[in-house]
Amino acid sequence: MRGLNTPQREAVLTTEGPVLVLAGAGTGKTAALTARLAHLVATRKAWPSEILAVTFTNKAAREMKERVGRMLGDAVEGMPWLGTFHAICAKMLRRHAELVGLQSNFTILDPDDQLRLLKQLIAAAGLDEKRWTSRALAGLIDRWKNRGWTPADIDAGESELFANGRGQELYRAYQDRLRAVNACDFGDLLLHMLVILRGHRDVLEHYQQRFRYIMVDEYQDTNSAQYLWLRLLAQARKNLCCVGDDDQSIYSWRGAEVANILRFEKDFPGATIIRLEQNYRSTPHILAAAGGVIAHNGGRLGKELWTEADVGEKVRVIGVWDGPEEARRVGEEIEAFQRSGGKLDDVAILVRAQFQTREFEDRFISIGLPYRIVGGFRFYERAEIRDALAYLRVIHQPADDLAFERIVNTPKRGLGDKAVAKIHQLARLEGIPLTLASARILDTDELTPQARRALGGLIGDIARWRDRLNELPHAELTRLMLDESGYTAMLQAERTAEASGRLENLTELARAMEDYETLPAFLEHVSLVMDNDADRDTAKATVMTIHAAKGLEFDTVFLPGWEEGVFPSQRALDEGGVASLEEERRLAYVAITRARRQATILHAANRRIYGQWTSSIPSRFVAELPPEHVESETTMAGGESLWRAQWSEQTDPFHNAGRGGGRGPGWHRAAASGYDPTPKRVVEVRASAATYAAKPRSDISVGQRVFHTKFGYGAVAEIEGNKLEIDFELSGRKRVLDSFISPA
Repeated sequence: MRGLNTPQREAVLTTEGPVLVLAGAGTGKTAALTARLAHLVATRKAWPSEILAVTFTNKAAREMKERVGRMLGDAVEGMPWLGTFHAICAKMLRRHAELVGLQSNFTILDPDDQLRLLKQLIAAAGLDEKRWTSRALAGLIDRWKNRGWTPADIDAGESELFANGRGQELYRAYQDRLRAVNACDFGDLLLHMLVILRGHRDVLEHYQQRFRYIMVDEYQDTNSAQYLWLRLLAQARKNLCCVGDDDQSIYSWRGAEVANILRFEKDFPGATIIRLEQNYRSTPHILAAAGGVIAHNGGRLGKELWTEADVGEKVRVIGVWDGPEEARRVGEEIEAFQRSGGKLDDVAILVRAQFQTREFEDRFISIGLPYRIVGGFRFYERAEIRDALAYLRVIHQPADDLAFERIVNTPKRGLGDKAVAKIHQLARLEGIPLTLASARILDTDELTPQARRALGGLIGDIARWRDRLNELPHAELTRLMLDESGYTAMLQAERTAEASGRLENLTELARAMEDYETLPAFLEHVSLVMDNDADRDTAKATVMTIHAAKGLEFDTVFLPGWEEGVFPSQRALDEGGVASLEEERRLAYVAITRARRQATILHAANRRIYGQWTSSIPSRFVAELPPEHVESETTMAGGESLWRAQWSEQTDPFHNAGRGGGRGPGWHRAAASGYDPTPKRVVEVRASAATYAAKPRSDISVGQRVFHTKFGYGAVAEIEGNKLEIDFELSGRKRVLDSFISPA
């Protein structure tokens, strides 16, 4: 316990009974938690195998094991119950698998296998998978499992959330199918153990007696199933120590329940509450600013961080005119930081949503500032952006086979591997691009009618979009293309937070295109950005979301986009009301407390939404910052008094001034212009057909006997260029390309 402060020591020494350690940001909770674990073993209160220590990530489990190992030596190897919730439950479940209809060697499905199985069940139920997607069902089932619900627990209201009341039926069928193949998904690891502990008293008592002490890290991030599992195991001895921070509960979108930590004293009467409030990370100004914001939340246990560090700089709030100026300003600040001797590795730009990174990436590329994206891909490397760019590349250059390969069945059009292989075969035989090969094969019977219709629709769309490029701005065409191709509908059908984020990224892509005069100019810019991958050993500024930054710290932190509708997120407010607003405020608290020495908050007066400039007001969180700890700078008339006055006049806590006026979805724009977006079958690719003239074969003549790999033997009836009418012995008359036949 050498080096621990008084509250940390109390957390170590209070071993008996329920204990809640409220550990604020940067207060050394990991040191206290590992010291407590080592203390239990060193004082022989328990054997290592009698302690259950639960973390949320493998990284946290490894770190705890390493720290305890440095204190105790080899004794740490005898701690089989130190790990993540899922790892520990998997170990338990293999011992009791038969109690839930499994064998001990069950398989744990990965997400791809899970989606494949759900897709089969949706098809077997006669449902339209495009409307009721496997991904949406997987998300719903995961939510139910996070709540500890089996199929029997699903009521009519919950069942209505999928396929007009068939949610429970499909959930039950899914669980039955998993048992039949001796498998479970990650949610089952906890759910099955919860069912076993509730239904088999002997198993529950065994683990209650085994675990003399239970310790849980990041308790504020537990979901209902994890909470119920822990509560069952701790009921006998009640030696449960939970470490967490209600002010840093930011994962409700993946099932976390902040109520679990808020009701700890009610669940365990007489619990000892220990507050770790001495911060070892940030300056007093940073802590006071974060504390001033989080104090506006009603649902919290309360604590006040303090530090012995020097007072440091005040938190800066900078108002800029628009998004591009925001990126320029951050770039200039970072360059000035470098000139003063600062290291890029000590700098982070933390955004609320991934789409915000695009503006900074483009700016950093243009000024040659090395950067890294943490917790996700760089903007132009994300799957949805690559898909959209592939469409644009084919529109611009029909001979781009790599791009065509990516989009030919994205979204799914019913073009199977065999159909795509046929297109490739023809393209290789005749030495032509895939788009032209696709156009030629449409006039034959080489593909099934369904495949021909799907391919004809795509080729027709590409040709029409290319024509429309002369009439519409390329950004507008991109929005239209995403809607008409079905890509937007595909993401909307998923109905997940991830899909919503991908839609936001596509909106930002179209907005970014408006800064370039032509589509070729934009595609060239993207190529230069993608090629800019500096040496891995080079120091780089870090760009990441606030969610991904939890647990990290940096000397200098920039927090852009603090405007209503961006942060707090308008989608979060619309979907969750006051509860979501409080979580957004906790996210702001996490963001500010990532900074050790300097925190800079930026907000823009104008943003482009769906291609239109809209005015914005600063986030309500800016107005909640204590003025004595803030240094404000703005390029707009009125300055600080303006945005504080704006918020003092608001009576609706969810008012979103200036966010209206953006354009609706692309199909609305198309309808308003009188353009009919219905795809039409076009069997000609105008830009490339004239370039590649089809040459008929000289070794084929009318009446000749030939062989086709699909239709068998037949006789040539008619010849029209490179297209043949052949009377096949088994298949009747078919129209084929001469590339696919050989003399018999």
